[in-house]
Amino acid sequence: MNPPHSAFHGRRSRRGPTPALSLLGLAVLALGVLATSAPARAGHDRCGAPAALTALIDPLPHTALRLAAAKSLTIVALGSSSTYGTGASRPEYSYPSRLAALLRSRYPAADIKVLNRGVGGELAGQTAKRIAAEVIGDKPDLVIWQVGTNDVLQDVAPQVVTANVRAGIAELRKAGADVVLMDLQYAPAVLMHPRYRAMERALRATARGDGVPLFQRFAVMHDWTAHGNMKMSAMIAADHLHMTDESYDCLARQLSGSILRDTRIATDKVASKG
Repeated sequence: MNPPHSAFHGRRSRRGPTPALSLLGLAVLALGVLATSAPARAGHDRCGAPAALTALIDPLPHTALRLAAAKSLTIVALGSSSTYGTGASRPEYSYPSRLAALLRSRYPAADIKVLNRGVGGELAGQTAKRIAAEVIGDKPDLVIWQVGTNDVLQDVAPQVVTANVRAGIAELRKAGADVVLMDLQYAPAVLMHPRYRAMERALRATARGDGVPLFQRFAVMHDWTAHGNMKMSAMIAADHLHMTDESYDCLARQLSGSILRDTRIATDKVASKG
């Protein structure tokens, strides 16, 4: 059984921006979302989501080939508080830690590292500036960049965010890394801000235009509540923003599944050429 939901704190966990929200509005929104969520069915996969939402449309050639050959693999999880793991009861329940455990269980002979480079409260521009100093030197094979939520909460224009993201993608590609973008979390504090839809569209367009996969976290989390996999109260912490042990675990399971599907495609291609 997972421990109770309580945020852990560390030197890289800066408190994120506190949105100026109406407590009454939040309560009404949360209750409205909960009312549409049926109880989870016995034996039902709480982490399940349609393949259309979890498939990585653009391939991860470098990552897939290294996993297929059981070679060492370095993944950098880049982002803000939901990468760092705010809302999880312990560091090992953050999504990067869970992702590492899941990939290692599938490829025990490979040396797989998932480095957590999440800093709470960061905006996209601040994260982009850390790439040269805190990411490139790790020589990552794959960078998963969680981005956009704090920018929505701070009313940063989507075009400013996407300009920073595109610059960061170019820098990571120059270093030879595969890149996956991860969009916003589905949470009451995000839904209260009018720009979240525009940010979702902007990130989707950026991923498509730059030819990098987008992991649709927002859509996947919405699907979990809409189909009764998880109630909002189990998926989102009491601050109405950050994820919990349960939802971080499910996020890691879906991400690992997406990466492994890409690896199987690469393995099949190698086998067909042989």
